[in-house]
Amino acid sequence: MTPAVTDTQTLPSMDALVIRGGAPLQGTVRVSGAKNAALPLMAATLLAPGEHVLENCPSLQDTRTMATVLEHLGARVHFEDHVCRVDTGSVRSAEAPYELVKTMRASVYVMGPLLARFGEVRVSLPGGCAWGPRPVDLHIRAMEELGADVTVEHGYIVARAPRGLTGCRFAFDTVSVGATGNLLMAAVLAKGETVIENAALEPDITQLAEYLFQMGARIDGIGTTTLRVEGVDSLAPGRVRIIPDRIEAATFVAAGALVGGPLRVEGVVLEHCEAAVRKIEETGAHVTIEKSALVVERRSRPRAIEVTTAPFPGFATDMQAQVMALLSLADGTSTITDTIYHDRFTHVPELVRLGADIRLENNVAIVRGVEKLSGCPVMATDLRASAALVLAALVAEGETHISRIYHLDRGYERLDEKLAAAGARITRIRE
Repeated sequence: MTPAVTDTQTLPSMDALVIRGGAPLQGTVRVSGAKNAALPLMAATLLAPGEHVLENCPSLQDTRTMATVLEHLGARVHFEDHVCRVDTGSVRSAEAPYELVKTMRASVYVMGPLLARFGEVRVSLPGGCAWGPRPVDLHIRAMEELGADVTVEHGYIVARAPRGLTGCRFAFDTVSVGATGNLLMAAVLAKGETVIENAALEPDITQLAEYLFQMGARIDGIGTTTLRVEGVDSLAPGRVRIIPDRIEAATFVAAGALVGGPLRVEGVVLEHCEAAVRKIEETGAHVTIEKSALVVERRSRPRAIEVTTAPFPGFATDMQAQVMALLSLADGTSTITDTIYHDRFTHVPELVRLGADIRLENNVAIVRGVEKLSGCPVMATDLRASAALVLAALVAEGETHISRIYHLDRGYERLDEKLAAAGARITRIRE
């Protein structure tokens, strides 16, 4: 098989985006496969030796990083035309080193599958976005409840269960998408029944559970907050089509609300991003709903609204920054409260550089709408912050130079090319 990545592809891109604002977005953009569904599905391939086929897999820095992690473990990974083939028959290693894991928090997803399959795992504490701590305590506690002996040694999580894992009842104090996925993957090969209470409802976790079920896992309650898992001795590889990326879809809707005239967003599962779409509609954007497409148009200056993030099916924290860019130009004062990650506001100083009027009070952003934004040099600080800067630049007067867009490339597939095809004046340059 062709290697998934080369050494140079694992390094952050030093590209930048230059955007000249004011051009309307018209035509059609298509949503790619979901990053946050692809990553746990790629990790789940470790549970069943053999070839797995993941269709509609997005071509992103994060999926390439996960492929590199899997290859380090002994898997063979091949990408072609958005189909990712993962053969895990030759996986022998159970260690995910710091050099790979440091660039992406989702690498911790390999902990549950490796522990379940091999009875041991050594995975580096994860890295990823450059804002705020997202501790792995829940992942560790979940593995301990399954009977593993877990320690943190020199920056690595080391878990051992030489006699295998044993089912348990685990209730999450707070909803955790990553820990729900990790516990679910570990539990499918554990002895006896595992009951997961207050499980995450995100579509990414639902698809993971559905694929595990397809592989032969016994899971009841898929799509609910209580998952019951009866452990099995082994699983078989399968084929799955990754769901559309709901955050990318909602990001395009926000872009259309800023400068759309009109913009058609294709490949959307509305129920996956409905909370964000409805909030954007509240600002006055006109959204027409079709079978698997949304047509969005700006007809007037946005209205001020109140936004509070919440676990799915609520308003996603991953859309907080993009909607803040939209509300920066609203008529009136908006408030955005992030109840998931209280410090997820590194985009605020950069939006202020563009002319936004935003004040932070703990985990609340108070956004006083301004008449216009003005282009200037800004710096992407994390994945969703970079998307917010792109949206703001699309409507800002003059030219905006956005550096460190390797953050953007982690989670948005060819976003600049898609926007350019819809009329945006956007150019990628090498810094």
